[in-house]
Amino acid sequence: MKEVDVEKGLLSCVHCGFCLDACPTYRATGDEADSPRGRLVLMRNVLEGKLPMVGEEASQPGGVGYHLDRCLGCRACETACPSGVPYGHLLEHFRDVQEHQVARTTGERVLREGLLMLLTDPKKMKLALKAGRLTGGKIPAFAAKFVGLPTNTELPLPADLEKASAPLPELIRAKGEKRGKVALLTGCVMSVLYSPVHKATTQLLAANGLDVHVPKNQTCCGALHGHQGKLEGAKELAKSLIAQFENTSYDALILNSAGCGSFLKDYGHLLKDDLEWAGRAAAFSARIKDVTEYLMEIGPRPMTRWIPMKITYHDACHLRHGQKIADAPRQLLKQIPGVEYIECVDADQCCGSAGVYNYLQPAMAGELQQKKVTNLLATGAELILTGNPGCLAWIEQGLPEGITPPKVQHPVELLARAYGD
Repeated sequence: MKEVDVEKGLLSCVHCGFCLDACPTYRATGDEADSPRGRLVLMRNVLEGKLPMVGEEASQPGGVGYHLDRCLGCRACETACPSGVPYGHLLEHFRDVQEHQVARTTGERVLREGLLMLLTDPKKMKLALKAGRLTGGKIPAFAAKFVGLPTNTELPLPADLEKASAPLPELIRAKGEKRGKVALLTGCVMSVLYSPVHKATTQLLAANGLDVHVPKNQTCCGALHGHQGKLEGAKELAKSLIAQFENTSYDALILNSAGCGSFLKDYGHLLKDDLEWAGRAAAFSARIKDVTEYLMEIGPRPMTRWIPMKITYHDACHLRHGQKIADAPRQLLKQIPGVEYIECVDADQCCGSAGVYNYLQPAMAGELQQKKVTNLLATGAELILTGNPGCLAWIEQGLPEGITPPKVQHPVELLARAYGD
C-alpha cells in the first residue's frame, strides 16, 4: 500500500468500539491493544514515528510487533465496522513492514519459513507427513522447543495419506442437462490433506449440471505469504496463477477453501499499483467463486437423498468476514432432506486456526479452540460442517477424547451425499 492509502485507511477509524466484541483476542484478554481499534492506534503511531516497529520494546506486551503477531487476521472487525476500515489490508501492510525490519530469533525464522515452505508446496508437505508417521504425527520435543512450540505439538496427520492426497481426473462431466463449465482451483493444503473434499466438490457441481475441469500443475495462490507479511512473494505467486487462468473460457473459477478464496478475490488490491497487472488481477478476481456461493447463484437442483441427521455449522472467518458469505452454505445445508440444522453460539467467531496462527501463537489458539469446541458440542449435532482446511483440522484436533464426538466435514461432502454421490 502507498503511504497515502495507509494514512487514509487509518484515519477512517472513528474509534467507536463496535469492533471490540467482534474480536476474539480482545474478548479473550480484555486488553485494548489486542483489539482492532488498539492495533490501529499502534499502527498509526508507527506511521507517525512515535513507536518503533522493531526492538525489545516492540516485542513486549504493549509493543507494536507483539500485538500484531497476536492478531488472527480473521477480519471479524470489518464485518462489525460501520466506517469500512480496511483492517485486513492495513494488517498485511504493517506485517510486511514488520517482516522487513524485525530480527527474529533463529527458531522463529525456522518455524515461519519452514511452515511457508511446507504448506505451500504439496510435494514437500506430503514428504513431511510421511516422515511424521514415524513419530505418530508429533514433532520431536527438541525440535518443538527450538522453534518455540509446545512439546506436544502434532501435525494434522491423516489416517490414510494416499486417500487424502489422491489426484483427481482432469474432467468430470456434468450430469443431466449441461448448464456450464467451471474449473476447480485445488490449492496446496487442500490437495494434500483433503482430496476427498475436492472429489465431493466435483461430484456436487456435476450433479448440478456443470462440467468440472481440474487443471494440473496449479501454483500456490499466495494467501499464507500475504497473511504472514511476505507480500512480494504473494504477488509473484498471484501473477503466476493469473497467467495460468486468464485466457480460459470457464464460467467461474471455483474454490472450496475459504482462506484461498478470500485472498484470490483480493488480487485486485494486491496488484493495484502494478500497471501491467492491476487490470488483469481485477478481471481474474471477478471470476473467483466459493462453491456454495456459485451454487446459490445458478440455483441448486433439488436434492434427492434423505439424510436424517443433526448438523451445525462453523463460519470459516475468511468466508464470512473476508468474502461476506454467510447465508449460502446455510441455505444449501437446510435444503438437504431430513437434516435438522442447529445454529451454534458464536458461529462467526474464529476457532483459532487462522492459517499458521495455531503454530505461531499456540496458547491463544488453544484457548479459542476450546471455546469453539464447547459451543459446537453444546448443539448436540452429530456432524460439524465448515469450509476451510485449517478449521477442519483444528476443530477436529480439539474434540475431546473418551466420548463419541461428532464428525467434522466440509459442507460439500454432505451436499454431495444428498445428491446420491
